[in-house]
Amino acid sequence: MFYWIWQLVYLVTFVASLYALIEAIRTPAQAFEVMDKQTKKLWVILTAVASGLSLLAVLSGTGMFVILGLVATLIFLLDVRPAVKGMGGNQNNGPYGPW
Repeated sequence: MFYWIWQLVYLVTFVASLYALIEAIRTPAQAFEVMDKQTKKLWVILTAVASGLSLLAVLSGTGMFVILGLVATLIFLLDVRPAVKGMGGNQNNGPYGPW
């Protein structure tokens, strides 16, 4: 029973860290500097390592360092991404403004 719960945790962590990696790659480097959120290179590396660790945990069934990857992923998704989201050319602007 606990095995399946941990597998679910590892899978959710992998999906979240993969999403964070894609968002880090898509965000322009200037947005990180303007919002004073470290560098794009650092966040891409951190989220890539988190994705790799969580994928390894999903495949092996054990994840000793998954929590560290989850922390890095959550910091990116909850702090960095909202700050840099409006910067650069990836805004969704409709005819009456952002939506």
